Amino acid sequence: MPTSPRDERPGPGEAYNPGPPSRPRQAASVILLRGADSDLEVLLVCRTPEARFMGGVWVFPGGAVDADEGDGDDAHRAAAIRELREEAAIALEDPAELVKFSRWITPAQVQIRFDTHFFLAPLPDGQEPQIDGHECVDLGWFRPAAALQAHRDGELSLVFPTIKHLEQLSEFSSVAELLAHASGRPVDPVEPRVVLEGEVARILLPGDPGY
Repeated sequence: MPTSPRDERPGPGEAYNPGPPSRPRQAASVILLRGADSDLEVLLVCRTPEARFMGGVWVFPGGAVDADEGDGDDAHRAAAIRELREEAAIALEDPAELVKFSRWITPAQVQIRFDTHFFLAPLPDGQEPQIDGHECVDLGWFRPAAALQAHRDGELSLVFPTIKHLEQLSEFSSVAELLAHASGRPVDPVEPRVVLEGEVARILLPGDPGY
């Protein structure tokens, strides 16, 4: 799917950093799925507009790894499950059942940086997401292509990593198809770059001209 020019500019929480790069904080996120046989949908939650970081933006549930969650893959899985419970009231029992989908590292040219591991998980039977009304103020199930269209229409505020994930997810029609694709495949880190063109900052991915 083509990327519009607005998708290439840094969004909320992606302010340019002209100085030395900061160290990215470890983080984890869950792409919660429903639609086992058809009509794949993903859960997005809306961060409160009062938040200092990415206020009013629609994101996959997630956040930083806590110090007591340790290091490595186990820590990312524990953080993913905790954040999903805190932000969407969904309880996953087995961290090993999370399917790793991607790893994105915030560009070195951005002030607030994360090294985020994204996991896939189907919606557990008998559970429905809920928001706390404080950190997250709204939620919705979206077909990936519909979420991208809502963003282009100015109805949904999204940031670059979410847009790129939705573009990937829009290629799949069902949860089963997506999980079959993602299970067992290697996940390489993606670290975009910010390139200044006059007063305009564009985000480039590995393989893009000028990266």
